[in-house]
Amino acid sequence: MSLPKVRSTTVLGVFHNGEVALGADGQASMGNTIAKSNVKKIRKLQDGKIVTGFAGSTADAFTLLEKFEEKLGAYAHNMKRAAIELAKDWRKDRYLHKLEAMMVVANKSELLIISGTGDVLEPDMGIAAIGSGSMYAQAAATALKKHAPHLSAEEIVREGLNIAADICVFTNHNLIVEKPV
Repeated sequence: MSLPKVRSTTVLGVFHNGEVALGADGQASMGNTIAKSNVKKIRKLQDGKIVTGFAGSTADAFTLLEKFEEKLGAYAHNMKRAAIELAKDWRKDRYLHKLEAMMVVANKSELLIISGTGDVLEPDMGIAAIGSGSMYAQAAATALKKHAPHLSAEEIVREGLNIAADICVFTNHNLIVEKPV
C-alpha cells in the first residue's frame, strides 16, 4: 500500500503596471485530507531580487529550488538563462526527470513558469499560475487586470488567490504574497 503524496497548492504571479507580485496559498493536502494549512511556498532569492513559488511534491520542489539557485550563481544572476538551463537539466537528468513539481520565478521585469517537461514559459498577459487552483486564480487575475486596471499587481494576486480559495478545495485563504526588490 502506498501513502498518498503531499501536494496541492495554488501559485499566482502577475506583472501589471510595471510591477510584479507572486503569491501562494498555504495548504498542503495528503490525498483528500489537509496535511498542513500554513506552508510557505514562496521563497526570496538573491536578497529578494528574485521571488519563486512552487507547486507539486514539496521535497521535489525544494530540490528544484536548490538547483535553480545553483544555476543563478553559474549564469551571473541572469534569471531567464538560469531557468532555461534548469529546464534543460530537468529534462535530461535521470534523477531530476522524476521530480514532480513546477516553479514560477519572477524578478522586477520578468515572470516565468518552469516545468519538468523542459518548458520555460513567459506567460501571455503577464499572468503565471500553477497548481491545483491555478486556472481559477488565472481567470480571476485576467478579469481583474482587464476590468480593474487601477489595482496593483499585489492586489490582483491577493484577490485572484482568494477567489481560487473560494472555489478550489485544495486552496486556502492563508496567503503569502511577495514582490521582488
